[in-house]
Amino acid sequence: MADRDEDRARRERIARDRLNTPGTQRRRLPRLRLDSDAFGQFAEGFARFMGTPQFLLWMTVIIIIWILWNTLAPEPLRVDPFPFIFLTLLLSLQASYAAPLILLAQNRQEARDRIAVEADRRQAAQSRADMDFLAREIASVRMNVGELATREFIRRELRDALAEERAEAEAERGSPTA
Repeated sequence: MADRDEDRARRERIARDRLNTPGTQRRRLPRLRLDSDAFGQFAEGFARFMGTPQFLLWMTVIIIIWILWNTLAPEPLRVDPFPFIFLTLLLSLQASYAAPLILLAQNRQEARDRIAVEADRRQAAQSRADMDFLAREIASVRMNVGELATREFIRRELRDALAEERAEAEAERGSPTA
């Protein structure tokens, strides 16, 4: 009897812990895991196709065939008579799936655009910093060029040095040597 009471108390404790702990519920249906990138690529392809003249042409052809079939075909072969309620239902169903897929594709494009704009901003900032650095370097080079010896200055200095050497040589020739 005591074993039964302990077993029941243990089961109640486990049940209470299970109810108090989030995420421990068992699921009746398996959790569906989709690759969001693959689904996003599908949505983009779908949205891209829906925005083409080819899609509009095919949709128009299908609707015209549907209406002609359901108005001109013999009565027992008509699927959707005049008010075309089934056609309306199909078009509504298509629109209800198309709208979220188009929005998903737009969101993905917006995210890509945001990343591209941020990369462009970083590149522009880096280019601006590089241009500022180069402008400072060019200014420094220009300042230092003013301090560099020019060709005329070097020639003048060499002429002066040569003249001094000649004067010294003549002075030595003219002076008595012991």
